[in-house]
Amino acid sequence: MAHTDQTGQTGQTDQTMRRVLRREIAGTIGLLTDEHDFRAMRRYRSFTFHDHAAYLRQVEALLQARAAQGTHTTVALFDPEEYADFCTAAGLDADAPATRARFTAELAAHGPTVPYEGQPLADLLPILVDEAVRQATWEYTSTLLATLGGCSTCGEDLGRAAFTRAHRLLHRVLETAPPGSRHLVCSVKGHPEETLVSVLLVEDDGDGSPHIDEAEALEFTSVLALGLATHSPGGLVMRVSPPTGPDRIHGWRLRGYGLEPLTAAEVFDAYCTDLESGDLISPESNVDYCAPPDLGDDHLPPGHHH
Repeated sequence: MAHTDQTGQTGQTDQTMRRVLRREIAGTIGLLTDEHDFRAMRRYRSFTFHDHAAYLRQVEALLQARAAQGTHTTVALFDPEEYADFCTAAGLDADAPATRARFTAELAAHGPTVPYEGQPLADLLPILVDEAVRQATWEYTSTLLATLGGCSTCGEDLGRAAFTRAHRLLHRVLETAPPGSRHLVCSVKGHPEETLVSVLLVEDDGDGSPHIDEAEALEFTSVLALGLATHSPGGLVMRVSPPTGPDRIHGWRLRGYGLEPLTAAEVFDAYCTDLESGDLISPESNVDYCAPPDLGDDHLPPGHHH
């Protein structure tokens, strides 16, 4: 009996250790966020879900169960088209759960992901989609900036110069802004019917210094840089919410290689006009439409400019 008891204790100890180790393993779930992508995956026989709403409920239950066990989980955006391309390039069977798991591992390393922190799935989904859009925008603008090449006159890399210029302009906008949280939107028109839009939220830390998400700032700067480098129509709008008093809205248009301030009337017209119909929209209450702060001496340094 003593030998039997010892074996049982050893088996129990092994199981306990495995449970402990399981909590140390981070996991990633590839999520089909919309009905269209869900239907695309149903062409695989090994994908046995039939209802998107039920699928989302099961995913949420799994996330909650893992969180209750103390296991960290990230959620990745699973794109069926990218999955099919991945399988073709790697020569893998797309109709296999192991292949989907392998693709999800690739997403965990290189794709857009967000950590699950116990929030409802309905709250997590838009965050995940925003992260995917942000990464796609960054990759797109970076590619375009890289293809601009060098200046035919001085040889300077046009994309790198525009990014440096955009970074300097964003720094001046934030530096001269009134106190409060700042919500910035940069839009740049590209090809017909294509407009790139990037959003940056800046909050003040306890000591008054700005707190900025680096990924958001990188994407925002790249969109602004693309507008500067290509001299595309576009603009930058900043909404400041001070600790007390009404919100203040400022705006600039992209002009040449810089930012041209909008007047208070132009800011009002931009915010109170429906872009599609051209009809007037009632102005918001407790909001001031203002000319932007002076960015100071923003002349380019001596040398060739693009």
